[in-house]
Amino acid sequence: KQTLKLAYPVIIGQLGHMMLGVVDSLMVGRLGAVPLAASSLVNGLILLIMVLGIGMSVALTPLVAIAKGSEKHDDCGIILRQGLLVNIIFSFLLVIAIYFLSDLIYYMEQPVEVAEYAESYLKILNISIIPFMLFQTYKQFSEGLSFTKPPMVILVFSNIVNAFGNWVLIYGNLGFPKLELDGAGYSTLLTRVFMAVAIFIYIRKSKSFQEFDPSLKFKSINWSVIRKIIDLGIPGGFQMFFEVGGFAFAAIMVGWIGVKELAAHQIALNLASITFMVGLGISISATIRVGNYFGKRDIVGIRKAGNSALIIIATLMGSFGLMFFVLRNYLPTLYINDIEVIKIASSLIIIAAIFQIVDGLQVVGVGILRGLTDLKAPMIISFIAYWIIGLPVAYLLGFTLEFGAQGVWVSFVVGLSLAALFFYLRFRKFLRTTKF
Repeated sequence: KQTLKLAYPVIIGQLGHMMLGVVDSLMVGRLGAVPLAASSLVNGLILLIMVLGIGMSVALTPLVAIAKGSEKHDDCGIILRQGLLVNIIFSFLLVIAIYFLSDLIYYMEQPVEVAEYAESYLKILNISIIPFMLFQTYKQFSEGLSFTKPPMVILVFSNIVNAFGNWVLIYGNLGFPKLELDGAGYSTLLTRVFMAVAIFIYIRKSKSFQEFDPSLKFKSINWSVIRKIIDLGIPGGFQMFFEVGGFAFAAIMVGWIGVKELAAHQIALNLASITFMVGLGISISATIRVGNYFGKRDIVGIRKAGNSALIIIATLMGSFGLMFFVLRNYLPTLYINDIEVIKIASSLIIIAAIFQIVDGLQVVGVGILRGLTDLKAPMIISFIAYWIIGLPVAYLLGFTLEFGAQGVWVSFVVGLSLAALFFYLRFRKFLRTTKF
């Protein structure tokens, strides 16, 4: 019950965040397969870099949860302020990296028309990383304190801002020029500014946060806290990088096959990402609860919190997999009218239905380990599972054995299964060997 109580606002918030991408895909999809394929390529590439920043910001959640569990409330505000310092600097580094990355799109052997759309769209989205990282910092601080509803509300309302911005800027309504895919980029930028401002004002004004001192009054630069954030954030970010990077490189591989396959890949991955947000919500809840018990040095509480999260996610993702299988022919029609794209997407959705359970287990597994501040081993596990094993299997099945996009997607099952297994074994090892 405690896991679900914490998780449901996070799940709704993550779904709200995911819906930003879904709405973009639905509205861009009306422009045709080429803009949709370009959107798929860019979203994969930018997320590949952004996860390094997300990993850095997520480091705040276990640190704040552990401080709260240890009854060190003043430390929570210190972690927030040092986290803001780290994440603002890191966000500018990411913006510089992605700016130069945008020029490499033409060298990725993508269709020319897709690359032309993608370069401009990527440069616009790049600017939005700065307000996004500010939002992330306050979001992780709030969730680390078990206040999971404020970010949820802001993320839900941000969909209204984004949808309206898309309607105006993509299609050229209310006297604005028709910017097509670039319009979706500008709308995302405005939406992320709204998110950052809204959560900053709420946390600064809400009485619930005052005992944790969320002010911007820097007494000094606390190098000890900064080191803790970086020590967690860098391996955490690279763990996400290796996972998301595997999927992003798979999108590039699918692009080698053709535009329609890439558009179908975007549709199926978008749908799978919706249910993944549920898994991510349970994962964050597990991080909070495990972190609280870790701060209390309660091994029994850690065991119960971790195992309950794993049971919940296995049940939920199994249900989603069944739903995907039943609705495999209908769901793609929500995105596009192209019959061939729908047919390919339907076959990919069947594979997505299969890997739902292991996908949920691996994301919750890493959430548990994050609550224990154990992220170096998951980083190595992710690298092996997704890059040393997963991507070679994708090339073997997709190109050598000529199974195409379906072969690439089967490799997802392999990589996710290995990651889920070894994250769980790592958690079991902690329970066996740790004595408080």
